[in-house]
Amino acid sequence: MSTLQIRDLQVSVKLPDGARKPILAGVTLTVRAGETHAIMGPNGSGKSTLAYSVAGHPRYEITGGEVVLDGEDVLAMSVDERARAGMFLAMQYPVEVPGVSVANFLRTAKTAVDGEAPKLRTWAGELRGAMERLHMDPAMAQRNVNEGFSGGEKKRHEIVQMELLRPKVAILDETDSGLDVDALRVVSEGVNRVRDTGETGLLLITHYTRILRYIKPDFVHVFVAGRIVEEGGPELADKLEAEGYERYTAAAAARD
Repeated sequence: MSTLQIRDLQVSVKLPDGARKPILAGVTLTVRAGETHAIMGPNGSGKSTLAYSVAGHPRYEITGGEVVLDGEDVLAMSVDERARAGMFLAMQYPVEVPGVSVANFLRTAKTAVDGEAPKLRTWAGELRGAMERLHMDPAMAQRNVNEGFSGGEKKRHEIVQMELLRPKVAILDETDSGLDVDALRVVSEGVNRVRDTGETGLLLITHYTRILRYIKPDFVHVFVAGRIVEEGGPELADKLEAEGYERYTAAAAARD
């Protein structure tokens, strides 16, 4: 069983004037295969910083703590090494990749992760099946990655990637952002299919509880001012829906 351990992670970001601004103030979290962890909190609380820092975005400087995946030091890995080790990030704003078709991109990614190219006689069927399950026209596999895709199509394509790559840990950064109710249901079903294999641990970052109606979390973590301030089960998400984050942000302001 794969395990991602984040221990006392501290992260700063470089400002335009060259100064460093602390964002994460000691985050500790363990995600095991088959588990779903929801990270919830207000805007500016550091949720996306956590996602991109673990994934290896160069903008963020790790100033303390450690990230370990199955005993391996993630912070010592390059971005591509993290992906090959089994880490996956579904971005809030997926980027376009002109000149690279979806089909070529996915087969190259699968080859890099598995260490060998998927067999052509089976790969086409796997790709078509994954796209159809996400209600994507398989003809979109011949288009450039995310180029001209709607917001919903970009998010569906992210989950197609996850279904095909089967990562050890998947970090989903506000995957529900910009989705209508039908797209949210389809995307959530795709996430659940991967989670239900028991091979992937999910770290689901969101502001709202609506995606948690479709993807049931095992654990909910409230994130405020760069740290986890409360943890619980699915009932905590319902509490946040009813009460909001005000009492947490007020406590953080008083503390600072």
